[in-house]
Amino acid sequence: MSTYQGVIHRYREYLDLPSYCVNVTLLEGNTPLLPMPRLAQELAEEAGQQPFELYVKAVICASTGNTAASAAAYAARAGIKSIVLIPQGKVAIGKLAAALAYGAQVIQIDGSFDDALTLVVKMTQKHPIGLVNSINPYRIEGQKTGAFEICDVLGSAPDLFCLPVGNAGNITAYWAGFKQYHHSKNCGLPQILGVQAEGAAPLVLGYPVEKPETVATAIRIGKPARGEQALQAAEESGGYICAVSDEQILSMQRRLAKEGLWVEPASAAGIAGLAQEMKKQRLNVGGRRVVAVCTGHGMKDPDIITSKMPQPLLLPPDFGMLEKTILE
Repeated sequence: MSTYQGVIHRYREYLDLPSYCVNVTLLEGNTPLLPMPRLAQELAEEAGQQPFELYVKAVICASTGNTAASAAAYAARAGIKSIVLIPQGKVAIGKLAAALAYGAQVIQIDGSFDDALTLVVKMTQKHPIGLVNSINPYRIEGQKTGAFEICDVLGSAPDLFCLPVGNAGNITAYWAGFKQYHHSKNCGLPQILGVQAEGAAPLVLGYPVEKPETVATAIRIGKPARGEQALQAAEESGGYICAVSDEQILSMQRRLAKEGLWVEPASAAGIAGLAQEMKKQRLNVGGRRVVAVCTGHGMKDPDIITSKMPQPLLLPPDFGMLEKTILE
């Protein structure tokens, strides 16, 4: 029985990486797809129907949180320095804590994510520091393995694929992966539904958003670096990109939690968009296999939940009172 060794080892033949790249792994991948039968039934009823290149001594990224935590973890694993630029006050504390725990040098920028990205690009053009944002082509090579895994688990591509869209690296990478696997294995191609938050929806509006605002911090980006490729991916797939409100995102976050899956707000955006488009009858999912990306755990961004929830009931250590409280 072979031992799983991570996505680069598993999918190396499909990855356009230099031969001298070192495989730094935390045994990522091997991700399970979790069926959501009750939620699928509810929605139907409501609608009426990353690797880096060798020889760099440090890596740098601009981040709203997720890239920061991941880059810092893999840099620590490789024994190199990581530098993270974040927009001031716009990163979930759980993600910031992860980057700090892994030893990253975290620098706040008095500006937006887009300002931070501009700075890190200039830094990597002037110094031998590896850029690990999604504009790095090797980042896309790593991310597209998610599409490979989905096809491997299902035996073919899903019919409809939903995911949040922020800086647009994920949608670009997944589509590249689906196309490559289809070319190699004839496993089919999905229709793609990309979903942005209404307060940060430049790809829906058709122009950059100078001051993006949304509770979904991971997709709070006004000028996606791979915006054109995202639009192309959606169009090529026969799909499109839509926007949902923060209220819809938080509502779907709660609904997923009731089914045992607590995700950060941004990760609920994809299914929130699916629910909206089904309800408006712009998508018909009858008899179709639907997969949504919900990879960000709720612990990454717990502030939205904890700030609105009541304090837990406080009782003395008295069994009778406990029994009465539970059974009443």
